[in-house]
Amino acid sequence: MSDEADLSTEQAGARAPSRVSGADGDAGRAQGAGEPSRQGPHEAERVTRAFTVIAARKDFVAANAGKRAPTPGFVLLVRVRGKNLGEVSVGVRAGFTVTKKIGNAVVRNRLKRRLRAAARAVLPVAGIADADHVLIGRTEGLTRDFATLKDDLARALRRCAG
Repeated sequence: MSDEADLSTEQAGARAPSRVSGADGDAGRAQGAGEPSRQGPHEAERVTRAFTVIAARKDFVAANAGKRAPTPGFVLLVRVRGKNLGEVSVGVRAGFTVTKKIGNAVVRNRLKRRLRAAARAVLPVAGIADADHVLIGRTEGLTRDFATLKDDLARALRRCAG
C-alpha cells in the first residue's frame, strides 16, 4: 500500500564517542582543579582600564566648556569635575567622538580605536585627576604614526593641566 520501507532506527557499525565525560571525570584536567578560568578579553580590559568611558551626551557637552588643546590628529577637551558643582568624583573619565565628515562608519570606528588605545597608554601616567577627557578625532589621526599620536596626547594633557 505504501512505497516506504521500514528502516531500523539503530545505527550500524561503531558509534562515535559521546561528548559527555564519563563517571571518572575529565582526564584532561586534574581532579579538584576548580573552575576553569573564564577570563576573556573583556575581563582583561576591565583590569587594565585606567579610565571610565563617558557615554552620556550631557557629559560631552559639558566638556566643551572646559580647556581645549588642538593637535593634528585630534582635539582634546578637558573639564575638571568639581565637588562645588555637586558632581561625584569618579576619577579619570574619557570619551571619544568622530564626526561623519571624517568618513564612513568603518573609518570613524578605526579612528576611535586608535584614540582609545592612545588614551589607554597615556592617561594612567599623564591624565588629569577627577576630570573628563574628550578626544575629538581629526582626519590626520588615521594616518599619523601611533607613537606620535601618543606624544601628541601627552603634550596636549600638559597644556590643559597648566
